[in-house]
Amino acid sequence: MTELNYFVHPSAIVDEGCEIGEGVKIWHFCHIMPGCKIGEGCNLGQNVVVSTKVILGKNVRVQNNVSIYEGVICEDDVFLGPSMVFTNVINPRSAVSRKHEYMPTYVRRGATIGANATIVCGNEIGEFAFIGAGAVITKPVAPYALVVGNPSKQIGWMSEYGHRLHFNEDGIAACSETGERYRLHQNSVQKIQYPV
Repeated sequence: MTELNYFVHPSAIVDEGCEIGEGVKIWHFCHIMPGCKIGEGCNLGQNVVVSTKVILGKNVRVQNNVSIYEGVICEDDVFLGPSMVFTNVINPRSAVSRKHEYMPTYVRRGATIGANATIVCGNEIGEFAFIGAGAVITKPVAPYALVVGNPSKQIGWMSEYGHRLHFNEDGIAACSETGERYRLHQNSVQKIQYPV
């Protein structure tokens, strides 16, 4: 028998046909379905379901009680908070099969989705966006945006280290932890890259 280069708790079920990267940790009562891809270094907390065709990039952190349904793609370094919810059909009915209508949801690099938030399918969460606990996302979220509430609304901007950005009159802000600087221009935030 081949030794795994990732950890699976004895209570978890990993179906054949999954692609699982090195250093992944799959904890209690998880179900990993065939045809999904889980990048190296991911951590899946208790009672997580990863459905067929789901793609998780490297170092994705999935907290307890999260179901990631077909149509969801998470890039590297995404954080999915406890009991947050993805959907994949916009108008589900028990008596109507809509498996051919699954809508894609993209969670871009470095984004955070807080506990108990709901992401309605067909939307894109921009890189390093920060979705507050309990928010209900019904439209795309811009990179670096801080979004809260139901229905959700943007209330500010966040740094790549997860700190609120406060822009001066020139549209420049610095992360309180790293000092990295950001520019706000035409309702869009970009990190300022300095030449080496």
